[in-house]
Amino acid sequence: MKIVSWNINGIRATKAGVRGVLDSLDADIICLQETKVTRDLLEEPTAVVEGYNSYFSFSRGRSGYSGVATFCRDSATPLAAEEGLSGMLTNHTGAVGCYGATEDFSEEELQSLDNEGRAVLTRHRIMTRDEREETLTVINVYCPRADPEKPERKAYKLRFYRLLQARAEAILHSGGHVIVLGDVNTSHRTIDTCDPQDPEFFEENPGRKWLNQFLVHGDGGAEAQESSAEAEEQDSPPAAEQEAGGMFLDSFRFFHPTQRNAFTCWCTTTGARQTNYGTRIDYIFGDRALVEQEFEDSVLMPDVEGSDHCPIKAFLRCKLVAATKCPPFCTKFLPEFAGKQQKLSQFLVKIDRQAGNGLVTEKALPSSQDANKVPVNRASTGNPRQMNAGRKQSRTEEVSKKGAKKQKTDLPSGQASLLGFFKPTNAKGGGEVVEKAKKDSDKIGQRLETDSKAKSAISTQTPGLQAEVGATGGQVKQQTDFWKSVLKGPPPPPICKGHSEPCVLRTVKKEGPNLGKQFYVCARPEGHTSNPEARCNFFLWVGKKPSSSR
Repeated sequence: MKIVSWNINGIRATKAGVRGVLDSLDADIICLQETKVTRDLLEEPTAVVEGYNSYFSFSRGRSGYSGVATFCRDSATPLAAEEGLSGMLTNHTGAVGCYGATEDFSEEELQSLDNEGRAVLTRHRIMTRDEREETLTVINVYCPRADPEKPERKAYKLRFYRLLQARAEAILHSGGHVIVLGDVNTSHRTIDTCDPQDPEFFEENPGRKWLNQFLVHGDGGAEAQESSAEAEEQDSPPAAEQEAGGMFLDSFRFFHPTQRNAFTCWCTTTGARQTNYGTRIDYIFGDRALVEQEFEDSVLMPDVEGSDHCPIKAFLRCKLVAATKCPPFCTKFLPEFAGKQQKLSQFLVKIDRQAGNGLVTEKALPSSQDANKVPVNRASTGNPRQMNAGRKQSRTEEVSKKGAKKQKTDLPSGQASLLGFFKPTNAKGGGEVVEKAKKDSDKIGQRLETDSKAKSAISTQTPGLQAEVGATGGQVKQQTDFWKSVLKGPPPPPICKGHSEPCVLRTVKKEGPNLGKQFYVCARPEGHTSNPEARCNFFLWVGKKPSSSR
């Protein structure tokens, strides 16, 4: 069995097409994150790929944002599938179930955590290496990013982690195996980032604290290997046995505990991938028994381009056993792809006019499979201004219909009716039009001929006239030189001190007092300070003079 996870950064932007991407990844189960597609933008060649069955979850609040998708080969058809972690999006049979303890979450919070299309679950039947048939649930997640400028997103991210853990552990306790994979948006250890900031406080990051208690302690990281070696010298049990910690293992670190410069994400705007100045935030986690008994290897695929992330891949000894039919959540069953005729009422949603904010309010979020709801940005649907404008337009149309008969018979003098524009032109009128066009054409020809004679006459005129023309040309050149001196172009870029090369111009896009300001930096890609091929630390605001070198 082979399984792949990749933050694709826009499934519609792939050059090779979805089928080409899936085939090139060569896996039975392919989990994609940040698809950036909503249901109204999903096209059949993307959703329904021959040889695969797919399962999409879309963002319900923003178009072109978030989203995950799981593609399974027909030989790996799942037993069950659903979207979301809370279970509130499940309105069909064939769901995975096992939602865990969610008592400390409010209903509104659960809806919010599943609103952005960040999770798809598929349950498969596998045959282990000792010929036992068991179940394997794959949780494909795109965890939120904590924006430093938005404290509420930090809290949102931690609550998403909490809900993910509750769901994964509940499924594991119910029997079978669990794999959690995707873009987790947190680097675990210092070895997993190119340039850790504040190493003394590195472990204080809330995301890393969650990973520490979600994963088995001593999961194969470099620090765990060192502690295990020390424990063996002291004839004491390793850290993993002293304190079990979580229930999952980081499969990459299990097989490659000390591998450095192993990253999965790079900043594209600074060209950091060229110098491998990145971080590892994409993972394939598996329950401990599954990783230890069935995993053969877990690798990164940094040579695969097309995104700011690279794919990661795991190889397992177990074999997948395909289900006889796809679960109802399969994308091919959506009405727009199944060839089912839809009613006009299916495109309408109920508006709560008493809410006063123009937003659609529902007791529960609709599933991606729910054809009775509009799947994308609904805020615009209930805009009070648009609704009032619609009422005014309706009243105007009603008045115009009542007076239509009167307007038809009482047209003002000289005003033609609409039918007059469609009456055929008689032969006489047509001849007049042709004759007029011919006269206009003759006039244009005469004018062009006159201009041509005037131009040829200039070359045969007296020397005085030629001198006058030359003087006019000199005045034009003088004016041109004047405006060039006034309207100067941009100055040449400064030279960076690290490499003596021209710098590049950048603009501040981050919110704050410097938003919109321009500056110069070294043109080379971002990298570690010890790398001579990487960008030097030259920085200069536009308008300021570079300091003289000492």
